[in-house]
Amino acid sequence: MAWLMLARRMVPVSAVYFCYGRTVWLYLAWIPSFFLHSYRLNLKSSALFSAGVFLAGVLGNTLGGVVSDRIFDRTGDRKKARRNLVVAGFVCSVASMLPILLLHNLTWVAIFLSLAFFSEFTIGPIWAIPMDIAPRFSGSASGLMNTGSALAAIVSPLVFGYVIDKTGDWTLPFLGSIGLLLIGAMLAFWMKPDEELPGAGIDRPARSESGKALKQSHMGTCLSSFILLLFDPI
Repeated sequence: MAWLMLARRMVPVSAVYFCYGRTVWLYLAWIPSFFLHSYRLNLKSSALFSAGVFLAGVLGNTLGGVVSDRIFDRTGDRKKARRNLVVAGFVCSVASMLPILLLHNLTWVAIFLSLAFFSEFTIGPIWAIPMDIAPRFSGSASGLMNTGSALAAIVSPLVFGYVIDKTGDWTLPFLGSIGLLLIGAMLAFWMKPDEELPGAGIDRPARSESGKALKQSHMGTCLSSFILLLFDPI
């Protein structure tokens, strides 16, 4: 029964992660081919432009986690630190993808693709949500969430390939990602990271008490080390 409650609770999170995963797999599976076929680049140039796009994802991935921690540390509000960052990342990614459908300049397309892949900004906040919802069962909650991305990994390449085979247009898959990211941004309001699943919590000391205990622990460690130095026969 508890596992079923957790599964139901994680459905919106998994759905949001599916929307994210569909876009990620668009990048991972098709970006090199996109540059190769849409702009007639050789393999070396295609790899170079793809690496630049993926670098933006690396930066976004790291920054998203740092910003989420900072916001939570200052506000204690999980909605602001998790949900709002996910929504912002999706919306910014959509705004960056739209010009790709209209522009045909390689440099500008690469720039906007990089900005769109900055949606990796959402990784840190969204992976913190299973731990917010069910701290005692964070492994199971994370696994349930990741099924969304796993399903996207199965479906997305099949859909991309079918669309491109039928139309010959390498930009159309981005249109699907735009739609799913907008849906994901709306579904994010049902994730509710501030509402812990009943019975899935872990007793934690208050933040102020935790900080005081940590300071006392550090003082005790320093004092013990000083005493050992004084009485060490060496």
